[in-house]
Parts: sequence; structure tokens; C-alpha cells
Amino acid sequence: MTTAKKHRKLLIALSASAVLAGGVGVGVGAANADVMKASTATTAEQSGWAGVTRTQVEIDFGKGWVTKAELTVPRNAKGKLPLVVMLHGSGYNDMNQTLPDGGGSTFVPLAQGASREGFATLRFNKRGVTDVGPVESTDPAQLHPENPYHQIQQDAAAAIRFGAARPEIDPSKIYLLGHSEGTNVAANLASDPAKYNIPKPAGVIAMGVVGKDIRTLLTLQLYGRQLLQMHDEFDVDADGRLTALEASDGLVGLPQATADQFRAILLDGDGVLDSTDTDRDGQIAIDAEAGPVLRAATGIDNYPDVPGLEELKEYVTDFARFPTVTEALPSFTGPTLMLNGENDLQTPARAALAADAAVAASGNKDHTIIIYPGMAHTMNITPKFAAQFRDPDPKVVNDVRTWLRSHR
Repeated sequence: MTTAKKHRKLLIALSASAVLAGGVGVGVGAANADVMKASTATTAEQSGWAGVTRTQVEIDFGKGWVTKAELTVPRNAKGKLPLVVMLHGSGYNDMNQTLPDGGGSTFVPLAQGASREGFATLRFNKRGVTDVGPVESTDPAQLHPENPYHQIQQDAAAAIRFGAARPEIDPSKIYLLGHSEGTNVAANLASDPAKYNIPKPAGVIAMGVVGKDIRTLLTLQLYGRQLLQMHDEFDVDADGRLTALEASDGLVGLPQATADQFRAILLDGDGVLDSTDTDRDGQIAIDAEAGPVLRAATGIDNYPDVPGLEELKEYVTDFARFPTVTEALPSFTGPTLMLNGENDLQTPARAALAADAAVAASGNKDHTIIIYPGMAHTMNITPKFAAQFRDPDPKVVNDVRTWLRSHR
């Protein structure tokens, strides 16, 4: 598995990740240094882009990296426009946040939806990504910068300054839309715009909300979700224990690799596995017996030195230095919209609810949260424990459009 795929597995957008979200013109004058060139793209009316002018631009992120980006503007728009800047989930994501296995993209439907509401949008390739695909650079300095999460923040700030400096854009009306990791980036930047030399954002949209610290989220992703699956799908009588029959039936319909992982800790032929059934009662207590076996197998207690994730140690360590959405966003006084799938096992809905409650407790009256039944991390309807990355559901796009329309 490549580093990029590992990254996406954690917080898309890990995504969306996230995933994968202004006031005074702070730093706008300095933004000209971010602009390398811009050329208007005359494009065919591709699906969803009718009535939208798409301009290919380049943004200088510094440290030897100039990234490709796309600025979209509703055709025949008058005056300076509000702008939505889209902030990706973790991993080497392109400007569309193209999803693996032909799953479409997170940002294209959202950019098209925002355009229908009269907003300009800015999408950009992350540092280390040379083109849509995503296509990764071969330069290790760009793929593995020092303090990688902080560099992502700085790159996002450069993109915001670029947008604020454009003649079509009203720098006091820049909205941040983040998915997964991008929700944390948006919250960090919005909580202290002067620190990042950007205008105060006009609003924040967070999809797949990073409401808990990264160690907690990794524990859920690498270990806890398997316990949840055994409780939800294997334990039909809900007594917290699995008979051999329950364990065997629970494997039915699972992908082979997943079934093999569960079988290895639960079953030995027609009976439960003796080494897991430590009290020898012929059943396996999910939390007390299967739990320790799973926890040891994942190595999560060695955090941040988690086996198999060595290449991400610097990233998770740097990420942990900064406040979560729950901690940072209450410092932002502008409007917020939080969206989370009920079935999200990367950034759980309960954490998003806690983040919204923290914003409310800060005195912010303009905050909204929507939890979508049946949706997972990339905001599409999907099985809870076999999430498939796809375009965001049309309802999600419509809710974003409605919120933008009401805050234009």
C-alpha cells in the first residue's frame, strides 16, 4: 500500500476526507506573491458545468512548490463574488478530491452546486500532487515536508490569499469548506485568521468533522470499529458474547479478507478459538476477550509508533499539536455548518455533535448541524462497516447550496 493510500485510509480526504472547511482584508496585499499565472480555460459544457467559467490557475505555495488549481465563476456574474475555498481530507488529494476505485470526487459536485448559487469556487492540488488522478510528484521533499500538517495549513492559507487577491472576488466573503482533515484546517485557520495572514472567513462548512483528537480517531479506525461490528452484526442476542454459531454466521457475506481477519481471532474449526476464549466457557466475550487480542494485533497502544503506519508518524504527531474542530471552532464568530454521516467510522457523528455543542456554548447563534442516516465518511449512502467512497449524496449537495444561499 502506498503512503497516499494509507493516508486516505486514515482520514480521507480521509478523506474526505476531509476531510475533508472573510472580514477584514488581512494579508490580501501579500497575496500577489502567491499568484504565478492564470489563464482562462475555454471548456466544453461538461456535465454539471453549464453556465460556469473555469479558469486554470497556479498558486505558489513556497518551498519550491507551485500547485495547479481551478477557479470557477458563474458565467455573466456581476460585481465581486463570494468565494468557496475547498480544503481536502488527508492524503495526496487532487483538486477534485478524486476518490479511489472509480468513486467519483468529493469536490466537483459541491463546486458545481455552489456555482448555481452565484458563488465562485477555488479547488487546488495539495502539495506533492501534480495533476488530477491524483498524480503524485516524485520529489520526496514535497511529498514529505517538515511539519506536514502545519505545511498543509500554510498551503491552505496561501490558496485563500490567492483567492482574496483575485479581482472577481470579495475578500470579505470567503467561505471555507473542509472535508475530514480539511475540517480541522478550516477550524484552525478560522479561529485565528491573523496568525495565518488571511481575511476572516465569512463562514465555515465542515463535512466529516474531526471533533476528537487524532489518537482517539485512529483507535476507532484501527481497533474500535471491529468491536463495533461484532456487537452490531455478529451478536444477534446482544449479550456481549459470541457463540461459535454467532461467530460463524457473522462471517457470512463479508469480504474474504475481512472474514479471514475475524476468523483468526474467533474460530478454530467448528468451535471458538481457545486462545481467545480465556475463561474456557465456549463463548467469546467481545470486549473482555476479543478486545485485547484485537488491540494487541493493531499495536495502537504503541501510538504514535503504530505498526504499518510508520510513514505517518510525523504527520499524526504534527497533527496532534493543533486543536481539533471542537477546540478551535468556538473561537470563530461567523456562521458554521457541520455535516456528518451517521455511519461514519473515520470521524464519528457523535464527535460532530459535540463540536457543534461547543460552538453553541461559545455564544455563536448561527450554527447548524445535520447528521445523515445511512451515510459514511464521504457523505454517501453506504453499508456501515463496508463503506464505499462515492460522490456526496445529492441531499448533501442541496443542503450546502441552501446554506450558502442563506448566507450569501
